[in-house]
Amino acid sequence: MNIFVAKINFKTRQEDLEAAFAQFGEVASVKIVRDKETGRSKGYGFIEMPNEAEANAAINGLNETELDGRILVVKPGNVKPPANSQ
Repeated sequence: MNIFVAKINFKTRQEDLEAAFAQFGEVASVKIVRDKETGRSKGYGFIEMPNEAEANAAINGLNETELDGRILVVKPGNVKPPANSQ
């Protein structure tokens, strides 16, 4: 399940974000979105957790909690429809 995370502290590392989510289960990937020119964090990112129940537990457990001095906003990520659907 794809999870959207906003209001990430610009100094938070991907490893720190992964550790927060790993409390709830297996984390397949972590991506903090960065500015292409400066490399600086844009303050949001995406987490992929393969188990939907664990992902939902992480969303409920981490939304509106503090990480590195910022209150996170954690929501289900957008699910893309299959490429062949119309």
